[in-house]
Amino acid sequence: MQSSHSLSHLSVAFSDSHAVADAGLVLPATLAEKLGLRVLFDQAVDLGDAAGRGNVGVKALTLVYSALCGGDCIDDARTLLAGRTAAILGQEVRAPSTLGTFLRSFRWGHALQLDVVSRIALARAWRAGAGPGSGPLTIDLDSTICETYGLAKAGGSRFTYTHVRGYHPLLAVLPQSGEVVHARLRGGPAHTAQGVCRFIAQTVARVRQAGARGELTLRADAGFYSQKVIAACRKKKVRFSITLPLHHSLQAKIAALPQEAWQPIPYVFPGAAVAEIPYAPFGGKEAFRLIVRRVPPSPGSQLALFVTYAYHAFLTDREGDTLALEADHRRHAEIENVIRDLKYGVGLNHLPSGRFGANAAWLALQVLAHNLGRWLSQLAGGGRLTTKTLRRRFLSLPGRLTRSARRLFLSLPAAWPWREAFLQTLSVLRTLPPPLSA
Repeated sequence: MQSSHSLSHLSVAFSDSHAVADAGLVLPATLAEKLGLRVLFDQAVDLGDAAGRGNVGVKALTLVYSALCGGDCIDDARTLLAGRTAAILGQEVRAPSTLGTFLRSFRWGHALQLDVVSRIALARAWRAGAGPGSGPLTIDLDSTICETYGLAKAGGSRFTYTHVRGYHPLLAVLPQSGEVVHARLRGGPAHTAQGVCRFIAQTVARVRQAGARGELTLRADAGFYSQKVIAACRKKKVRFSITLPLHHSLQAKIAALPQEAWQPIPYVFPGAAVAEIPYAPFGGKEAFRLIVRRVPPSPGSQLALFVTYAYHAFLTDREGDTLALEADHRRHAEIENVIRDLKYGVGLNHLPSGRFGANAAWLALQVLAHNLGRWLSQLAGGGRLTTKTLRRRFLSLPGRLTRSARRLFLSLPAAWPWREAFLQTLSVLRTLPPPLSA
């Protein structure tokens, strides 16, 4: 069908003061209101006499909403100033210059105050219905590299273990929902396991306070394998499943296992198998379950020239079937999907300030933005939507806000594919009770 007009004759004008670019922000804004986040920020964060000390909740939530819209730098928040966006957020919106001053007001101690907000927000969201229930709960532990450029980033100008400059934050994630239940910014040179024992204790306390009642299991890769980490898990009565670096003597012990010790498993490559042996790590007397997967190298690969099998092992104190435990441990790799969502769904890929405290606050706010998306998905019964999918379906909606008979009306596009899901989610959020006390 031929078009009835040419686009060259289309007039364009930025003149509608009632327009809203990201009208779907009414969903996370409603959830934030139900969780009492603005008041919580104001109560928990005291910036002393710093220039950005006023209206902490308004400024913090401006950055959170900007992140949910895809903003990955402070300046991107200016899109929230356009049209009547502030009206659907239920608050004022601060300019990027004000937000920059606000972030630079954070020192390390101030950034730690945001942990209080995260902890209480998690508990309130779980009580509202976004929680994991009373069953067993797995916590995935990992770190990631947030690359920086140049020498102006405090704590992020030195080289990481990947030989790039950047920061090295530590993350605790619930694989069931994709929530980040704890996060801590660290300098680039930090060892993978630096500060991890205290981090584990804080994470366990946080999920227990939020309402987790079932058995807890910590999964981690080889960077966290240490006597101290295992001791920290046992002290907190947390099961562990941690990948082992295979030193020469252990490799020899595994290679000496008889053929009948290996059970075949369904895997990408045929010929994969699993075996289990007792193993007392670090020269101790207490033995745990060492579960090993062997995989034949890909035919024609360079590795196939030198070895018959590649081995992957982990140590655990969990009960259950060997094959089931091995399959479960492999799913630890799914934490990379959450890290990718943090970096490219919200703004963790870009730490905007030269000050360490400001970047620590930025990390906490990006995590909160990410979690708001996860809680929206949980409460709406939509499963695990990535932030990009959530944004495309629900948040990045053009709208028009008008007033009639003392009421506000938000008009959204007709025939929107996810109209019913949007309205259902909004209805669920509006029926949530007022914020519960911490």
